[in-house]
Amino acid sequence: QVQLVESGGGLVQAGGSLRLSCAASGITFRPDTTGWYRQVPGKQREMVATISSTGRLNYADSVKGRFTIARDNAKFPVYLQMNSLKPDDTAVYYCYARRVIMGSISSDYWGQGTQVNVSS
Repeated sequence: QVQLVESGGGLVQAGGSLRLSCAASGITFRPDTTGWYRQVPGKQREMVATISSTGRLNYADSVKGRFTIARDNAKFPVYLQMNSLKPDDTAVYYCYARRVIMGSISSDYWGQGTQVNVSS
């Protein structure tokens, strides 16, 4: 059974930095996409940053230039370095992995989330 476990969340002042980590167990395949999403109460979960199996990076406009996604090898762990944090970055951050089965059919995996609070 696939399990994704995030760590590194916490409380930081605006302008500060945090580094999130995502470890995985039970993964016997190479994910097609891994990355980070975030969610605040009452809003939809939104993509923060993703990295494909070929190394292609994708960032939300709101975090470009401040956040960096990285991984140690082709799978896990996956990291999210967050610099110049703003109060608007406060959210629960989720690790994510997608495995494409065939065409548009895929399996998505999520961690339990880690809380990030940025104070002003």
